[in-house]
Amino acid sequence: MLDDVVKALNAMPSVEELYEVTGEFDVVALVSTDGIEEFRDLLKNKILKVKGVKSTVTSIVLNPAKGHRNGQSLVGKPPPQ
Repeated sequence: MLDDVVKALNAMPSVEELYEVTGEFDVVALVSTDGIEEFRDLLKNKILKVKGVKSTVTSIVLNPAKGHRNGQSLVGKPPPQ
């Protein structure tokens, strides 16, 4: 069902990035909402209702210390030496 879950999550406008990963989880989705209530609605009424989603783990970014989310583009940067 992984392909179906990815397709459903990919269709949600609030899902900004989506990765199939190895390890404890199958998918990592980075979402953006205008507040905690909108996030709660997205999680409860959309993500958790996708057939094949059994559970979620939520982490909220407190401070984007490095990366494109704080204005630093990761695209086109040379790999670290």
